[in-house]
Amino acid sequence: MPKVRKIPLRMCIACREGKPKQEMLRIVKNAAGEIRLDFSGKLAGRGAYICNSEACIKKLKKQRLLNKAFSSEISMEIYDAIEEEFLAKE
Repeated sequence: MPKVRKIPLRMCIACREGKPKQEMLRIVKNAAGEIRLDFSGKLAGRGAYICNSEACIKKLKKQRLLNKAFSSEISMEIYDAIEEEFLAKE
Protein backbone atom coordinates (compact mmCIF):
# COMPACT_ATOMS: atom_id res chain seq x y z
CA MET A 1 0.00 0.00 0.00
CA PRO A 2 1.52 3.36 -1.04
CA LYS A 3 2.17 5.88 1.69
CA VAL A 4 -0.32 8.75 1.57
CA ARG A 5 1.38 12.11 1.99
CA LYS A 6 -0.31 14.46 4.40
CA ILE A 7 -1.17 17.81 2.82
CA PRO A 8 -0.20 20.66 5.17
CA LEU A 9 -3.15 22.95 5.88
CA ARG A 10 -2.92 26.59 6.90
CA MET A 11 -5.58 29.00 8.14
CA CYS A 12 -6.18 32.30 6.37
CA ILE A 13 -5.86 35.21 8.83
CA ALA A 14 -8.61 37.10 6.94
CA CYS A 15 -11.43 34.58 6.35
CA ARG A 16 -10.25 31.95 8.91
CA GLU A 17 -10.62 29.18 6.31
CA GLY A 18 -8.24 26.22 6.31
CA LYS A 19 -6.71 25.44 2.91
CA PRO A 20 -3.72 23.51 1.53
CA LYS A 21 -0.48 25.43 2.10
CA GLN A 22 0.35 25.49 -1.65
CA GLU A 23 -2.84 27.47 -2.41
CA MET A 24 -2.09 30.17 0.18
CA LEU A 25 0.12 33.26 0.16
CA ARG A 26 2.62 33.66 2.98
CA ILE A 27 3.37 37.02 4.52
CA VAL A 28 6.66 36.95 6.39
CA LYS A 29 8.24 39.16 9.04
CA ASN A 30 11.99 38.60 9.19
CA ALA A 31 14.45 39.23 12.03
CA ALA A 32 15.01 42.82 10.83
CA GLY A 33 11.28 43.47 11.14
CA GLU A 34 10.66 43.75 7.39
CA ILE A 35 7.26 42.47 6.25
CA ARG A 36 6.59 41.28 2.71
CA LEU A 37 4.87 38.65 0.59
CA ASP A 38 6.78 35.38 0.34
CA PHE A 39 5.83 33.70 -2.94
CA SER A 40 8.37 30.87 -2.44
CA GLY A 41 7.09 30.04 1.07
CA LYS A 42 10.71 29.52 2.18
CA LEU A 43 11.89 32.88 3.53
CA ALA A 44 13.12 32.88 7.12
CA GLY A 45 10.94 34.53 9.73
CA ARG A 46 7.49 34.51 11.27
CA GLY A 47 4.82 33.65 8.70
CA ALA A 48 1.13 34.40 8.40
CA TYR A 49 -1.02 32.88 5.68
CA ILE A 50 -3.72 34.48 3.56
CA CYS A 51 -5.91 33.22 0.72
CA ASN A 52 -4.75 33.98 -2.79
CA SER A 53 -7.80 36.20 -3.35
CA GLU A 54 -8.30 39.94 -3.68
CA ALA A 55 -11.18 39.84 -1.16
CA CYS A 56 -8.89 38.51 1.60
CA ILE A 57 -6.13 41.01 0.73
CA LYS A 58 -8.66 43.86 1.02
CA LYS A 59 -9.96 42.48 4.35
CA LEU A 60 -6.36 42.16 5.62
CA LYS A 61 -5.81 45.87 4.94
CA LYS A 62 -9.23 47.09 6.12
CA GLN A 63 -9.06 45.27 9.48
CA ARG A 64 -5.28 45.63 9.88
CA LEU A 65 -4.97 41.89 10.58
CA LEU A 66 -1.14 41.80 10.49
CA ASN A 67 -1.03 43.82 13.73
CA LYS A 68 -2.56 40.83 15.53
CA ALA A 69 -0.69 38.15 13.56
CA PHE A 70 2.74 39.68 14.28
CA SER A 71 1.84 41.22 17.68
CA SER A 72 3.16 44.64 16.66
CA GLU A 73 2.02 47.90 15.09
CA ILE A 74 2.15 47.64 11.29
CA SER A 75 2.03 50.84 9.21
CA MET A 76 -0.48 51.37 6.38
CA GLU A 77 2.43 51.67 3.93
CA ILE A 78 3.19 47.98 4.48
CA TYR A 79 -0.45 47.03 3.85
CA ASP A 80 -0.40 49.16 0.68
CA ALA A 81 2.86 47.52 -0.46
CA ILE A 82 1.44 44.01 0.11
CA GLU A 83 -1.72 44.91 -1.82
CA GLU A 84 0.36 46.40 -4.68
CA GLU A 85 2.66 43.38 -4.82
CA PHE A 86 -0.35 41.03 -4.89
CA LEU A 87 -2.10 42.96 -7.68
CA ALA A 88 1.15 43.17 -9.70
CA LYS A 89 1.54 39.38 -9.51
CA GLU A 90 -1.84 38.71 -11.14
